[in-house]
Amino acid sequence: MKILSIESSCDETAAAVVEDGRKVLSSVIASQVEEHKLYGGVVPEIASRRHAEAIVPVVRKALDDAKLNMENIDAIAVTHAPGLIGALLVGVNFAKGLSLATGKPLIPTHHLRSHIASNYISHKELKPPFMCLVVSGGHSHIVMVEDYTKMKVIGRTRDDAAGEAFDKAARTMGMSYPGGIEMDKIAELGDPNAFEFPRPVVRDAPYDFSFSGLKTCVINLIHNMEQRGEKPPREDICASFRSAVVELLVANFMKACEDFSVDTLVVAGGVSANSLLRKRLDEESAKRGYKFYKPDKSVCTDNAAMVGSQGYYEYLSGNIADLSLNAAATLPIDYR
Repeated sequence: MKILSIESSCDETAAAVVEDGRKVLSSVIASQVEEHKLYGGVVPEIASRRHAEAIVPVVRKALDDAKLNMENIDAIAVTHAPGLIGALLVGVNFAKGLSLATGKPLIPTHHLRSHIASNYISHKELKPPFMCLVVSGGHSHIVMVEDYTKMKVIGRTRDDAAGEAFDKAARTMGMSYPGGIEMDKIAELGDPNAFEFPRPVVRDAPYDFSFSGLKTCVINLIHNMEQRGEKPPREDICASFRSAVVELLVANFMKACEDFSVDTLVVAGGVSANSLLRKRLDEESAKRGYKFYKPDKSVCTDNAAMVGSQGYYEYLSGNIADLSLNAAATLPIDYR
């Protein structure tokens, strides 16, 4: 089964053709990062306009690269939630129009479920059940994936997401958007023990995260040093902050896996490309004898190939939409 998939939840306009949920025939991404760097983050109105400009050529190229036309496509999958509402609407409405014009089934696909599905592309043998740590700019979840479309949230952030904390701390140090990527590189040059940042614990919720206080702590440290005329040691601050965030993520994730007796672990989302997080999860999984899967870095960030992968399993489960499908800025990953 060949699925044409579309992703427009934030600042990448993407389209792909995926066969049977695992084989990527084409994947095209038009990124807006360079434009949004001017503003230190994504500007929703600009993102929506750029999606509207890019979506036709991106979809056309995805079909051309796969050497297919719409007659060869069996269904259309599109990210309908969560994300920036204006950006989502561009993709959803384009997919609805294409579905109406061609008679192809329309598959609504959840953005975070798609991030999890990026591992199906990277690891053909991976099948549920497993425990997944989903970490991105807007989300930090521990999810029990019972089946391809049946999921249960075990833990989540109570405030900032891990990726958001990375980006805001990086911006305070003068790094360009997206700061988390640059911080990860700079952290490799620093001492992770140079600064002692707090490791917040959420009372009565052992699997939940809280990154707001940690983020505020590093921002205050930088501001206080600058006010005293001191130059903040970026390498050491980045290394210490990254270590604190990763330690929190790994500790709660491992506790959840132990308490729920799960020995297959998966990581997904944009922050899953973080080098220290991948290394620590590898180490802790090996120590406990767990199987650990991480996506190729090429599919960690937003793309449409992951949408086509998850869309395939949504289709098999009977999740087909009609033309009343709408975009949603928020939607739980465990929706039914």
